[in-house]
Formats: sequence, structure tokens, C-alpha cells
Amino acid sequence: MSEIEKLIQELCPEGVPFKKLGEIGSFIRGNGLQKKDFTNSGFPCIHYGQIHTYYNLAATKTISFTSEELGKKLKHAQKGDLIIATTSEDVDGCCKAIVWLGDKEVAISGDAYIYRHNQNPKFISYIFQTERFLKYKRTVATGTKVVRVSGNSMSNFEIPVPPLEVQQKIVEILDNFTSLTAELEAELEARKRQYEYYRNLLLTFNPVANGAVTGGEQQIGDGFTPPIKSLNIKYLSLGEMGTFIRGKYLQKRDFVNSGYPCIHYGQLYTYYGTSADKTISFVSQEVAEKSSIASKNDLLITLTSENEDDVCKPLAWLGEEDIAVSGHMVIYKHNQNPKYLSYLLQSEQFFIDKRKIAHGTKVIEVKPDNLAKIVVPIPPLDEQERIVAILDSFETLVNDLTAGLPAEIEARRKQYEYYRNKLLTFKKIA
Repeated sequence: MSEIEKLIQELCPEGVPFKKLGEIGSFIRGNGLQKKDFTNSGFPCIHYGQIHTYYNLAATKTISFTSEELGKKLKHAQKGDLIIATTSEDVDGCCKAIVWLGDKEVAISGDAYIYRHNQNPKFISYIFQTERFLKYKRTVATGTKVVRVSGNSMSNFEIPVPPLEVQQKIVEILDNFTSLTAELEAELEARKRQYEYYRNLLLTFNPVANGAVTGGEQQIGDGFTPPIKSLNIKYLSLGEMGTFIRGKYLQKRDFVNSGYPCIHYGQLYTYYGTSADKTISFVSQEVAEKSSIASKNDLLITLTSENEDDVCKPLAWLGEEDIAVSGHMVIYKHNQNPKYLSYLLQSEQFFIDKRKIAHGTKVIEVKPDNLAKIVVPIPPLDEQERIVAILDSFETLVNDLTAGLPAEIEARRKQYEYYRNKLLTFKKIA
């Protein structure tokens, strides 16, 4: 029997009471604060949007402040209160809750609620993450573009209320899980920065006196040491060494369960990495015949995005089958190593170059004619292959969902979710 089971057996052998959140606490709606009210210093404050983008389970300090004058007029969270974002773009994001553990009171914006209670605050916050609460949210949420859950709806949700000693022990166990996951995520972030650094290093070639150039000569971590070698690098525009074919016709509504393999431009942002040899979507033969077709070793490049950093996202197609390709991207046909080009289009220098030709505000676009003018370094094919082999190892470590750190993090998250739901499931007292 585990320590938590012994504690439950000792303190609540017959089960625990279930009470509505409104019975054990009160909901106070935030007011007034907007992002335009932020100041460099003053009264600490939290805007509901920051709960989605910045804060995790608990916080002791804020990243934002407002004037003392405005801060005093707003609703305040106290130490131990939950701060809950009650609007989101989807139901899953609604009611994300953080625990305020700072010694000072903090001002709260509208579209957020303060939940004041006498239970363990982290215990309540973990309850807000459970599958049971998610199911409840789906029954009471309103809205389409903006999804909302009211304070009254939250107050009617029943939760188990075990003794505080049991709550504390559960919090300690779950805190340990979240801490381990956070450590892995921090390591992954550090590895990503390392990967980006070496990718830029390997794809930067410095001229030498005799007109040749040398590849990166610094030692690379994890056992990778690129050999020092003089190379005859060609600097060619994309238009000089290949041709662009615009995608066309295919749309997401054309997807079928099986048929002709296809890629929609939006999937390059949400699903695919540097290369792929299989598609996740298919269309009918009729739709494929009206679309543009990419073949093995072609490079797919997006032409539109919501921001200039994402536009021109590349994907090297390595599958044996031809695929149908949608509009808003181009098929680039060439005679280079396709993965080398895909890595090259993710480099810092290419980001600098594409920003010069990107245009638009809400939707950022790049025209193929301008893309064709970008000049890139082209080493011999054996050097391209060597660079790809090194970067593939980093790519697997930081981006592969079936191996490396992402896979380990995903496994930890599933383990955490399992134990969280298990630990927060109680026998209801008669």
C-alpha cells in the first residue's frame, strides 16, 4: 500500500465528501485592466491572456504592472487564490487556472475570475486540469469564435474534498511530476538553441584568400566534429539552379480517407518537419489531376503565413509516390540534396533574406519570382550529404516525436496525466 493510500485509509476510509466549488469558495470577477494599461513598474497585475501564454500552475511574481492608481481600483487576488481565465479560442483552453502564491495582492483583468476558498490551492488547480472537469466544461461552455465559461457554471462543478493532509500529499506527488517534466522541457529548449546554432554554423561558408571557402571549423557537441576542408562553393540564386511550380486547386475539404497522397500548405506548419516520405492526407484521383504534382526529392515551400518568420516553410519530399500539392505553396524542382536545401531554408541567413521580400500585414506573402532571386551557398553534393547527416542527428533529438527528448517528454506527460486523474479520483462518501 502506498503512502497516499495509507493516508486515505486512515483519514477517510468511508470516502470523501463532494462539494460544489460555490459551496467551499466564492468567484470574484476581474475588471477593467487592459494590456494598454501596463507600466514598467507599479501595482502587480495579471491579464487573462497571460494565463494562457506565460503562467503555469502557480506564480509568486507577475511579469506586468499597472499604475498604483488603477491597480487600487481593480479586483485583487490574494495569496492562495486561484486566478482563472474564463475565455479562450477553444473549450480546452477555457478555465485555465493558476495559483497566486505571492505575498502581495495582484490586480486581475476582465475575462478572469478570482476563486477564493479554504482548501489547498494547488489541489484545486490540479482538479481544473482533470478529464472530469474538461468533460464538464464542454457541457457549460458558450460561444464559437470566443468560448466562455461563466462563474455561475464553475460554481456548480462538484469536486472531491478530502482532508487537507491528503490534499497536501497529492500536491507533493503531482508537483514532483511537473518538476521533472519542466526539467526535460528546459533541456529540450537548450538543445533547440544548440541545434539552431550549429545549423547556422554548418550552413555558413567563409571566403578565404584563394577564392575557395571553408566549412564550419568549430567542434560540434555530442561527438560531431565537421572536418576542415576547402570547398568550391557556388553561390547561386534559387531561380538559377531550379524551377518553381505553383500548387493549385486542392483544399482541405477535398480530403478523403484513402486515395492519392496529398499535402495542404497549412500542414507544413502544423504537422511536417524538415522532410517526409508519407502523407497524412489523401484526395480522390479526380482532385489530384486538377492539382499540382510533386515527385521524390522535390522541395515544397509555403508562400503565405500569419507572420514573416514562418513564411517559406520548407519540406523535402522523399517518398517514392508522387503527391498532390495545394495552393499557397510552390514545388521546387532542382538537382541538389533536398534535405540540404530544406535545412538551408531554415537558416538565419535565409530568414534575413526572406524578410526583405515578404509583404503584407494580416497575411504575410512571398512571391515566387522574388523567392527565385535569393542567393544561397551550394557546396559539392558530398559536403551537402555530410551536413545533412549531422543536422539529422540534432533534428531527431529535438523534433522527432518518436525518439529523443520530445518522445520522453510526451511519455512523462501521459504518465503525469494518468496519475493526476488517478490521484484525484475518490470514493464518494455515502
